[in-house]
Amino acid sequence: MKGAEKRRIISYMFYEKNQKLTNTIDMKKGMIKLSALYPKKAGSRFDIDYYCNVHTPMVARLLGDFLKHSAVEQGISSFERGSESAFMAMGHLYFNSADEMHEAFQPHLEEIMEDIKNYTNVEPIFQISEVKI
Repeated sequence: MKGAEKRRIISYMFYEKNQKLTNTIDMKKGMIKLSALYPKKAGSRFDIDYYCNVHTPMVARLLGDFLKHSAVEQGISSFERGSESAFMAMGHLYFNSADEMHEAFQPHLEEIMEDIKNYTNVEPIFQISEVKI
């Protein structure tokens, strides 16, 4: 393993039958990460159970082998103790390339986006990033 080129990450992947399985993968420099960030606002709601047990497994099933890894994080605070988090939750999807990401989403984007209303009332912020280390 070449330090900056790869790193091992242990996290949970969500599968079709809603089983949470620990998965160790190699994160490689150059992988593409699609992040969905859900900002915390007055009156906002976010159903983390639905997101983890229904939405994320659905997305994984639809994206198939193009999806290399997924992770879900729930905001607890900012850096200062006792402070509010800026985001209620974040979801991350990892792909080998931007082309593969777009190919995976193209036939399923409408179905995935339509499901958002089932777990939140805020518009997610999407960001595509390239893994550097």
